[in-house]
Amino acid sequence: MKTTLDELLAFVSVVDCGSISAAAEQLTQTASGVSRALSRLEEKLDVTLLRRTTRRLELTEEGQAFLAEARKILDAVENAEEQMKVRRQKPAGRLRVNAAAPFMLHAVVPLVAGFRAQYPEIQLELHSSDQIIDLLEQRTDVAIRIGPLRDSTLHARPLGSNSLRVLASPAYLKAHGTPKSVTVLSDHSLLGFTQPDSLNQWPLRHALGETFGINPSLSASSGETLRQLALAGVGIVCLADFMTAADRASGELVQVLPRDTIEVRQPIHAVYYRNTALASRITCFLDYLSCHLGDAG
Repeated sequence: MKTTLDELLAFVSVVDCGSISAAAEQLTQTASGVSRALSRLEEKLDVTLLRRTTRRLELTEEGQAFLAEARKILDAVENAEEQMKVRRQKPAGRLRVNAAAPFMLHAVVPLVAGFRAQYPEIQLELHSSDQIIDLLEQRTDVAIRIGPLRDSTLHARPLGSNSLRVLASPAYLKAHGTPKSVTVLSDHSLLGFTQPDSLNQWPLRHALGETFGINPSLSASSGETLRQLALAGVGIVCLADFMTAADRASGELVQVLPRDTIEVRQPIHAVYYRNTALASRITCFLDYLSCHLGDAG
C-alpha cells in the first residue's frame, strides 16, 4: 500500500474542516505539512482529489469517491485501536499454556478458578507435556519450565522457586525402616526418573559430596507417577515441594534424612516468544501466577 494513514487523515480533515489551515490546526500540524501530504496523496493516486481556489476547496468526482473509502479505512483503524485498548483494559482471547503434568496439576490447576473469575474473557487452553516443547510448533503462548533454562531464543520471566526433598510414606518406613544415613539408601527401594539423569542426583550431603546419585529400583518418566508410587508405599522418592505440599501437610509423605538434605531451589520460569509488545492476556496470566505462586510449596 503506497498511501499512508497520515495522508488519508490529512485529506479527510481538509474536507471536514473546509480548509487546509483549519485542518492543520485540528491536526496540530503546519499548513504546509498538510498541503504536502495532500499533494503526495494525489501524486500516488495519479488523480486530482480537490480543486483549490483562492476561496475554497472543492471535491472532484474522484475525490468524492475516494473520500468514502478513506473514511472507511480510518474508521476501521480507529476501531482496531479501540479494540486493542479494550483488550488492555479487559484482556480477552485464547491463551495456550503448556507445563509438565505435575506442575499443571498441583500448581496451575488450583489457580484456574480464581484466574477465570478475574479474567472471564480469556479462554484458557491447558496442555501438559513432560518433554520440552517447541512453542511455535505447538502453537503455545506460554510454557512453564522448572530448572535451569537452556533455550536462549526465548524470553523468560521468573515466577518463583521450589525445594527438593527426599520423601517416603509412613507405610513404607514402617515396613522397611527409616534410613539413618545416606549410605544405607542403597539398601532401599529408590524411585527415580528415566531421564534426565540429573533428576536422579538427590540433594543429600554425604562423605563424597553434596549430591547423591541413585540407581533407581523403579523408574518413571513423570514425577506424578513417582509421587503416586511413593504414596502407595513402593519406595523412597525425591520430588519438588510444589507436588508434595499437601501430602506432607496430611502426613501421607514424610521427609527422609532432613539433616542431610541440602537446600536446593529450582527456579520456575514462564517462557514465551516476544516479537512485539506482550499481549495483555499473557501479561495478566503471568502476573497472576507470579503473585499466587511465589515460592511454590
